[in-house]
Amino acid sequence: MCGRLSQYRGIHDFVAVLSIPDALLNHVGDAPLNRYNAAPTTSLAVLHQHDQRLCADNLRWGWRPHWAKDRPAPINARVEKVAHGPFFRAIWRHRLIVPVDNWFEWVDAEDKTRQPWLIRRADHGPVFCAAIGQLPTSGTQARDDDGFVIITADSVGGMLDIHDRRPVVFCADLVREWLDPATPVERAEHMLLFEGEPSETFEWYKVAKTVGNSRHQGAKLIDQLT
Repeated sequence: MCGRLSQYRGIHDFVAVLSIPDALLNHVGDAPLNRYNAAPTTSLAVLHQHDQRLCADNLRWGWRPHWAKDRPAPINARVEKVAHGPFFRAIWRHRLIVPVDNWFEWVDAEDKTRQPWLIRRADHGPVFCAAIGQLPTSGTQARDDDGFVIITADSVGGMLDIHDRRPVVFCADLVREWLDPATPVERAEHMLLFEGEPSETFEWYKVAKTVGNSRHQGAKLIDQLT
């Protein structure tokens, strides 16, 4: 996963698909998010559970433990290592969902340039990416090391032609179980390894190379090249 995504619909549009009966504790606002070309370090809307309430907050894309200040903050965590390696130990139990509309990958083209591709659900529904992170505690200011990473797995099927890694995406029915702090860590790991959405859930197509510059925004970035 190359580190660029879109999050343009409103948070209520994402949450409506989940059919969660409790009222959303919304700290990101009601307007469309309008992030068509979000890059690492961008503050993005994430979903998490706190005091048995579904919450929406803005959180920076990227996280590293306090003892790893000598390296850039990763934006992704490999599913094969996230549950057992020391790097993400502090946030492994802090499960989040990053709701997105699509993500982008780049493929080497015949003219020696890199061609961007957009990947989204074939039904055009929200994409619920599994993530872990560190959020500000209730009543405190944000900390420099608050942030999140998206969990990735090996690509399979036709998606492998676009990139060898993909985010772990859950169907709506699994989102609440993933977010529930009562879900055992063993069950959470099993979900990551075996219950992510398969490649056939998605479609992908070429988009304009202007998406390569994160300063470019707007709906034209997600148009299919003809």
